[in-house]
Amino acid sequence: MRIYDQSLTNTAAAESGRSQEAQKAASTSLAGAGGGGSGDRVELSSALTSVSRALGAYSGDRAAKVQSLTAQFQSGRYQPDSLAIGQAMVGEALGAGAK
Repeated sequence: MRIYDQSLTNTAAAESGRSQEAQKAASTSLAGAGGGGSGDRVELSSALTSVSRALGAYSGDRAAKVQSLTAQFQSGRYQPDSLAIGQAMVGEALGAGAK
C-alpha cells in the first residue's frame, strides 16, 4: 500500500515504507509455509458440479414457467391469484422487518 500525501513528513513516509516491507515479509513466509505438501487442501469440483446441475435445472424450469405465463397473458387467460399475491407481499414485508 502506498500513500501519496504531500503533508507527510519524512519520518512518516519511512514508517509506511517499513510497514510495506513487513507486509511483504509476512506474505512471503505464509506462502512458503505450505510448500512441504502438508498444508490444507480444498477440493470443490464435485460440489461445483452439483451446484451447476441444480442451477441448470432451475433455469430451464424457470424459462418454461415464464414462457407459459407469457402465452397465458397474451391470450388473455392469465388470472393472477390476488389473495396469494397479497399474502406473499405481507409475508415478505414482515420477514424483511425482522432482519
